[in-house]
Formats: sequence, structure tokens, C-alpha cells
Amino acid sequence: MILPQNFEQKIGFSQLRDMLNELCLSGLGRHFVSRMSFQTQSEQLQKLLLQTDEFRQLLGSGADFPSSHYHDVNPYLVRANLPGSYLDVAAFYALKMSLRTIREALLFFSRAEDDLFPTLRLLGIGVQVDRNLLAAIDKVVDDEGQVRDDASPLLRQLRQELISRQMMLRKQIGSILRHARQQGWVPEGAEPTIRGGRLVLPVVAEHKRRVKGLIHDESATGQTVYIEPEAVFELNNDIKDLDNAYQRELLRILTQLTAQLRPHIPDLRKAYQYLGLIDFIRAKAQLARRLEATLPVLHPQPLLRWQQVRHPLLYLTFLSHAKTDPREVVPLDIELNAEQRILLISGPNAGGKSVSMKTVGLVQYMLQCGLLIPAGEKSEAGMFDDIFIDIGDEQSLENDLSTYSSHLLNMKQFVTLANKRSLVLIDEFGTGTEPSLGGAIAEAVLEQLNRARAFGVITTHYTNLKNYAERTPGIVNGAMRYDPDQLQPLYRLEIGKPGSSFAIEIARKIGLPKQLVERASQLVGKDKIRYDQLLEGLEKEKTELEQRTAEAAKAERRLKKAAQEYQDLKRYLDDTTQETLRTAKAQAKALLRDTNQQIEATIQEIRLGQADKERTKEARGKLDTFVREKLQIEPPKARATRELADAATLKVGDKVALLGQEGHGEIMSVKGKTAEVSFGGMKTIVKVSQLEKLTRSEIREREKQAARRAPAQYAGSGFDTTGRMASFKPTLDLRGERAEDALNKIRSYVDDAIMLGIPEIKILHGRGNGVLRQIARDYLHRTREVASVAEEHADRGGDGVTIAVLK
Repeated sequence: MILPQNFEQKIGFSQLRDMLNELCLSGLGRHFVSRMSFQTQSEQLQKLLLQTDEFRQLLGSGADFPSSHYHDVNPYLVRANLPGSYLDVAAFYALKMSLRTIREALLFFSRAEDDLFPTLRLLGIGVQVDRNLLAAIDKVVDDEGQVRDDASPLLRQLRQELISRQMMLRKQIGSILRHARQQGWVPEGAEPTIRGGRLVLPVVAEHKRRVKGLIHDESATGQTVYIEPEAVFELNNDIKDLDNAYQRELLRILTQLTAQLRPHIPDLRKAYQYLGLIDFIRAKAQLARRLEATLPVLHPQPLLRWQQVRHPLLYLTFLSHAKTDPREVVPLDIELNAEQRILLISGPNAGGKSVSMKTVGLVQYMLQCGLLIPAGEKSEAGMFDDIFIDIGDEQSLENDLSTYSSHLLNMKQFVTLANKRSLVLIDEFGTGTEPSLGGAIAEAVLEQLNRARAFGVITTHYTNLKNYAERTPGIVNGAMRYDPDQLQPLYRLEIGKPGSSFAIEIARKIGLPKQLVERASQLVGKDKIRYDQLLEGLEKEKTELEQRTAEAAKAERRLKKAAQEYQDLKRYLDDTTQETLRTAKAQAKALLRDTNQQIEATIQEIRLGQADKERTKEARGKLDTFVREKLQIEPPKARATRELADAATLKVGDKVALLGQEGHGEIMSVKGKTAEVSFGGMKTIVKVSQLEKLTRSEIREREKQAARRAPAQYAGSGFDTTGRMASFKPTLDLRGERAEDALNKIRSYVDDAIMLGIPEIKILHGRGNGVLRQIARDYLHRTREVASVAEEHADRGGDGVTIAVLK
């Protein structure tokens, strides 16, 4: 049971229902939105939630699911069910395209892997789209909604004759028009037009007797008359007869096609029920994506164990004003279970008490209507049979009800109907009458609700209710956090302690006269002041503790980062040492082999020369030269220890390099854990953890190495490296290119990038049929100078753009 009757308007659910209507693609889906209701059966609700969650995953995967031609053809089916009736071309076009959509949806789920979309796949059981019927409609109506010329042999013949006669008519009337223009009988720029289904000429009224023919019409001013020339009477008659014959044949075809469709109407109704349900589930999934909603673990018994839950309407409002108002919704963590059933929320005005209570009511109602909820992925939720809410001013002049009387009537219904499967939501409990009496009645009602073991969220300022909650099992206090120094609400809910209204503190800090504040304190009494001061002190201590905890966590993260950097550096040094040893061993082995071969060759040459002095001297000279060249191998230079980049120390203008890459660039800006770096005139966004700072000597050394690596063919040939660098574009656009031309452009572009030392390039090839993408990626994978190949981020082109990192 849901109370009151205008529950959806009070809680804000009617706005979500309107959003779902807008997200639906047809009236079929909107019909299901209007029928969406509160579910109390856990199995049925679980099925509805799984359908929505699976469709949310489907939309997130980017799968090509049909999203057009969701036509509501039920009125056409009603008309077609009448014997002798027929549907027009527009109706058959809607039927054809929507049946095709249904068929594509069924095929999509049937071809999906078995473990994907199992609940959505079950919806299509028993849904059929007859291929022969779809083919028969397609034979008559094309994909543009026009009748095909070959719908029947007679229709084609009539169409051809009609076109032939129309061409003759236009040719003949064009000749008459030219003569009339020469004589000045028609207005300037006049053209033939249609009146009464016949082709006529616009003639100036004063010359209407000069053109022999039949007057069909005249202009509003009477200055122009529309005359069918006598010479085209017969052609116009022939065209009219052919057009009538064409329409009779078309009517026969449509009547026959409608008769063929009529036996399939029961199956079609079921198919369009399926299409409407898919449209409805799709709209719910779209809303879930907007809200970043998730599927909680569902329990059949009453339970709330929500993490990071957000008020959906407040979240969407802040999201739509993010550019002008950067505020964000503060999420809530809330739990109601069998031992902690009723949450009593207190705190200052405008601190978020009512929003927290409304969040619970709206999100629970959303869930039991089959919608995913804006909460953390580890959240758990249960089922309630009733949701009762008392909120706002229900004063009624017609029924002679005051605000307080209306609240009491609600309380009467709540205590009468509430049970262990009810969720009761009350805002500003006990207000509207004399505080002591209102507080006493509220405490009695709270006691009865607790005795009925009902669940609830209640907001209040009354101290007696806070004290009652503190000492009563089943009820727990909750406080909306508040900064007493800044007089600002924090909008965070803390369960376990009551909150203060901070009335005296707020009055003092906003500048109310001191004597008034002191008098108010005396009237309240010392006990109340001490109570509020205690709560204020606890609030300050809580805030200080949170700050210290945050600082400790920050220091711990820095320590972990430093330890990780040390481990990475140690691993790098170990790897470098091993690589150096392997290189040295290989060089030593090669040197030993070459030396032995040279010695043996020298000995052989001396033997062959029979110790001739000249030949022996020459052989020894060769050996000496070999020894000088081979034994003067310089040991590999140890790589200078570089400073790993840190977002806290990086600044604009610093020279950096990508880890493991030869090129270097300049820092343009630093934002959080990422930096914008210019590599050879091309700017790119890089994670700071992938960068290392360079010294001046390292930069000079890299520039020398880059110069030495430049191909010899450019030396002395007047090749303008600076000009090439300035004109080099970081992105190559291949869209619209033929495959062979595209490959040639890719080769030239990659060669230039390698020669200029560009660290990263982009190739824009679009999606299309994937041919250009395949050519580009195959060539990049075959090129040794390419370190890695990947597709661009989804927000910047996705698989329509290929990114290559060069060595």
C-alpha cells in the first residue's frame, strides 16, 4: 500500500516517469511507462531489475542494437482485422520497418553468447515475424515508403504509360507556353501548374481570350486565370484515365496484401507487445546510465544497506548546471535492518534532513518499480509491502483541516496500518502545535511504530525524541553534519548520535543582539544549553579527527608512492645490470671468435709464404691492425641516473622524456596526475608516472644522437628539417581515400615521423567498413620503428582513429 494518493508527486517520482516517457521511442514504450507500478513480489521485481541491468550493459558495450522504427501499428491492425478493408501505403511502410526492427532485435539476442543477456533473451520466446509476410510487403513498398513500380506487371505497364504521356504533355504545353511568353500573354517567369488534377497555364486575365482552352481557376486578385489549352485536352484525359487505372490496380494490390496480413494479426499483436517492452526497458536503461545507477543485491525481506546513494533528481539537476554551478550531490551511507529499523535524523535547518528522508523514499520506490538505483555497486536492498509518507503542508479549507490536523490524520493511518513490512517516512515529526504537547504525541506515535516493528526515516528537532531513540532498541539517532565555525551545512549523514539545531550559536554568530541571545539561553535553561554545547563540541572533535585522518592517509599514500618508485628504480637498475652483462659476454665471445679466426688466418698465411719476410711482415701488420681495432672497444656508457617525474615538482618548461623512449619534449601544463607535453611541435596528454626529467647534458646528447640517426640521403641535399618539422601535422586524415593511395600516404607519413623524431602519430581513417583501419594497422604492426599501436579514446574517435607510438 502506498499513502497518500499523491505519493509520486510528493516524492518526485512523477518527474522520473516523465523522463522515461521522453526517453521512449514510441507510444508502445510510453504505454508501459504509464503502467509501471510498485512491485511487492521479489521474484518478479528481480526479473524486471535484471532486464534493465542487462540492457544498461548492452548500451554501454556499444553493440549495434536497432534503435529506429519503433512504430505503434496497433490502430492499423484494428483496421486490417475488418474483412474487406485495406491499409494504405504509409501503414504498410510502418509495418515493414517496425517488423524489420523486431526481427533484428530477436536475431541480436539469439546470436549473442549464451551468458550474455539471458533475461532479455527470454522475452523473445514465442515472438514470430513471418518472413513471407515481410517479403510480400517489401515487394510492394520500398525502404523510402514509396510503391515499387514492379509491384505487379499491370502496375508497371500503367506507370510507364503514365510517364510517357506526362512527358508528351509537358513537351506540348511547353511549346504553347513559349509562344504565350513571346506574345506577352503570361506573367513574367510563369510555369505550368496543376489545377483539378490537370496541367494548366497561368494567363494574364486580359489575354484569356487569346488562349483557346478551358478555364479551371483564377488567382485571388483575379489578375491571373489558369487555362487548360485545347491542344492538350486529349493528353490530360489520357493521363487522368491512366492515373485512375493506376490507383485501381494499387488498391487491388493493397487489398490483397491486407488479406494476406489478416491471419497473422494475433502473432503481430504479440510481436508489437515485445517491441513496446523492449522500448520501455531501453528507456529505463538510458535513465540508469544518466543516473550512473546500479543493480543492488536484492533481498526478499525489508532491508536498506545502501552505500553512496544519491537523490536522483538532485543529481540530475546539479549535472545539468555543472558549468554554471559546480556543486555536487553529497552521497549518503544508510542502513536499516531488523535491529536498527527506525532512523531519527536531527540537525540544523537547511542541513539536508528532508533531502535524506526523501532520498530513502524515492530510491526505494524506484527500486520496487523496476528501476536501477543511484547507489554504490556493493549496496543491498530489501522489499517493503507499504510505503507511507507525511511531508509538507496538507492544510485544507474545504475539509476544515489545519496543518497539524492533517499530520495527525496521517499518523492515525500510519499507526493503524503499519507492520513489520512497512516503511514510514515522516518529515518534521511533531511540529505544527505547542512544542511540549507535539513532542509528547510524537513520542507516543514513535513508540507505537516501534512496537509494530515498522521501518522508517523520521526527521525532527525535538530533544525528547532524540532521548527516546537513544534509550530504545530498534531506533537509532542520526545527525546531519554541520560546521559550527563556518555556520555551513556539510550535508553528510552520520548514524549513531543525535544532531544539534545550533539555534543559539547561529543566532549569536549572525549578529543578533547579545542581550537577546543571553535571554534566550536563560529561557531555554542550562540543561538544554549544556546538551547543545556537548553536541557542538562533539561535532568539532569529529571534524578535527577527520582532518587528521585525511592528513595521515595522504602521508601514507606519499610513503607508498615513494616506496613504489624505489622498487621501480631498483628493478630498472637490476634489469640494466643484467642487460649490460649479457651484452659484455656476447661481445667478449664474438671478440674471442674473431681473434682466433684472425690468428689462424695469419698462421696459415705465414705457412703458405714459407716464412717469407715481406709476407710475414704484412700478415703481422694485419694482425696488429685487427688487435688495435678490436681491443679498443669502449665499455658501454652507464646511463645517467634520471629524476622520475613528480606532479608536485613538475613545472612548465621542464624537459622530459617518455620512459624507454629516445625523443624528448617540453612540459606545457600540469593537471593533477597528467601533463600536457610538446613532442616535436605535437602536443599530447601523458601520465606523469610515465615521464622522467632530463638534464641539459642529456638533452644535448639526445639531439646529437638524433642528428646522427638522420638518413644519409638528406645530407647535403638541401633537406629542410626545420621546415618539415614546422609543417608536419600530428594527424593523417585518410577518410575518403582509396586503399592503394592510403597505403602510399601512410608510408610517406610514417617515414617523415621517424626521420623527424616524432614520438606519437595519429591516423584518422573513420569507421566505415574497416578497410582503411585494417590497412593502417597492418602496416604499423609491420614497421620495426613502431613501438605500439592502439585505438583512440572513445570520446575522441574510438576505433575510427589509430594511435602509434614510435621508438
